[in-house]
Amino acid sequence: MRASLTSFVAAALTSSMIASAAPVPQKIGEAMGVANNNLIQIEFNPATVDWNQVNWSSVFAAEEQKQQQQKQQRQTVAAQTSSTPVAAASPSPEAPAQIQEEAPAPQPAITIQAATTPAPEAAPSPEPEPVVSTSEPAPATSAAPESAPEQNTGNSNSGSSGNGQLWGLNYSPYNTDGSCPDVNTVAGQLAKVASVTKNIRLYSTDCSQFENALQAITSNNLGLSIHAGIWISDGQTRMQSDLDQFVSAAKKFGTGLIKGVSVGNEDISKGMSESTLIDYINQVRSRLQAEGLGNIPVYTTEQDAHFTSGMAAVSDLVQINVYSIFDSSYSNIDSSVQSVIQRANNIKNNVAGGKQVRFGETGWSSSGNTGPSPLTLANEIAYAQKIKCAAASAGFDYFYFEAKNANWKQGAVASEQNFGIFDAGFTPKFDFNLLNVC
Repeated sequence: MRASLTSFVAAALTSSMIASAAPVPQKIGEAMGVANNNLIQIEFNPATVDWNQVNWSSVFAAEEQKQQQQKQQRQTVAAQTSSTPVAAASPSPEAPAQIQEEAPAPQPAITIQAATTPAPEAAPSPEPEPVVSTSEPAPATSAAPESAPEQNTGNSNSGSSGNGQLWGLNYSPYNTDGSCPDVNTVAGQLAKVASVTKNIRLYSTDCSQFENALQAITSNNLGLSIHAGIWISDGQTRMQSDLDQFVSAAKKFGTGLIKGVSVGNEDISKGMSESTLIDYINQVRSRLQAEGLGNIPVYTTEQDAHFTSGMAAVSDLVQINVYSIFDSSYSNIDSSVQSVIQRANNIKNNVAGGKQVRFGETGWSSSGNTGPSPLTLANEIAYAQKIKCAAASAGFDYFYFEAKNANWKQGAVASEQNFGIFDAGFTPKFDFNLLNVC
């Protein structure tokens, strides 16, 4: 802009002489070759002069007065100057270019043009797809969690229960032919049992089952607790034999895994007198106390219909066997479960005398016939699911009857042989994760 203003002044004073390509002088008068005393003393100082502030009207008025006093040779110049209106004068189109080429001053016009009228940007070419989006690595971190649950799927061939734990299971270790299993067989079976419960109930010490169970659990860290049994249905001699084996094993392995011992199972229902049963209970308790094992709870187990307050009085807890598959009517599994809970509550309220009431047995057979209740595997599963939840809600611990099918009970009816959640070969009869319902 400053270069353009200089051209404007030169044109007004010297007509077309400024069209030459002479370098821009420091004093405008020098461009006309005039003596210094006749010059208009306007200095071009682009660094300090603000040309927008110059009073151009007074400048040209003074110049006109001086021109009239000049010699004849200046009259032509004065006449040209007066015939070309200053206000209408415009620089030659080439003048700004010439001055811009020669002027040392920076060219702010270029900067302004760039700022106010930016050159159009080229259309952006499509960006290449980021490598991370076109070739994502396989999500190893998410694959692991997807495969991890396979360990807890409750595959019916593995016996895994996931969180579908039952409070307890009844366990009878006998082989299918009724013979006694060795400790390794017991250990293998209890390893599977441990996948679905943390408590087992035994009925006797015969076949060394109590000692074998203690050894298997201890050696393999199975995390099971034992609720033992003394068999008394065959009289005093058998009772004494079981008691001796119990004391021997308890002293050998300690009492840490032993949570109690039931003296007999449903012996009143089999015809034993209450007084005889109470005598057996007292014998066992006295022996344990004499052997330094008095901390182990002693009690009996009986059907709820035959459990008396006298039996409760000599027992450390009240353990009852309660079934609804023998009921005279059937509507659905829910009603059958509620029937069992109501009967347990009756014992709790009217017989137990404030002592703990626990289910020694409850379950559903998957085959056979006991009356109107349909004995199917589907109903066995449904009963196990619902009794688990109902018992927990009502505050009852329980042993589910039973671990494996009792094919060893040769000659027994089908319903008696098919209560197990495992078959006779200890293969799960259903997916134990189905028990994870409450």
